[in-house]
Amino acid sequence: MLLIESLYTGDTPATEQLVLNFDARTKSRLRTQLASGEEVGLFLPRGTILRGGAMLESKDGRIVEVVSAPEALVEARCASALELTRAAYHLGNRHVAVQVCDNALRIQQDHVLEHMLEGLGARLTRLDAPFEPEAGAYAHGHHHSERGATEARIHVMGGAA
Repeated sequence: MLLIESLYTGDTPATEQLVLNFDARTKSRLRTQLASGEEVGLFLPRGTILRGGAMLESKDGRIVEVVSAPEALVEARCASALELTRAAYHLGNRHVAVQVCDNALRIQQDHVLEHMLEGLGARLTRLDAPFEPEAGAYAHGHHHSERGATEARIHVMGGAA
């Protein structure tokens, strides 16, 4: 099994691809397969969120490109910026991963959230596309521990801040 423990920032082009949906790209420990079918084990630093286009280096020196797999999404469009802002607020209030697009929001398909968005006046379109949600202000484990251990923390897409 190919072992990957680090991100790669050099100029060497990738020779392999790792195609993952968003949920898999939020896991720092994962057993999966390269596009070629070769088995791979990811052991990345906790809290790592892989984005499409990210490069990884395997223990044997191969460079692996992360590819965002298409997945079942819903795109919400609204008649006004106010309605779109309201929809974004309600999704954020539920700690939902959201991809911000040009005049639209994308989320993973969820019938409860879709019903809520329709109730807020959004027009919904189902599509299969790569999902690249916003990381958020707390994506890198940011918190204010000086305020005390009882402070509420924001949890971002599978990782605790």
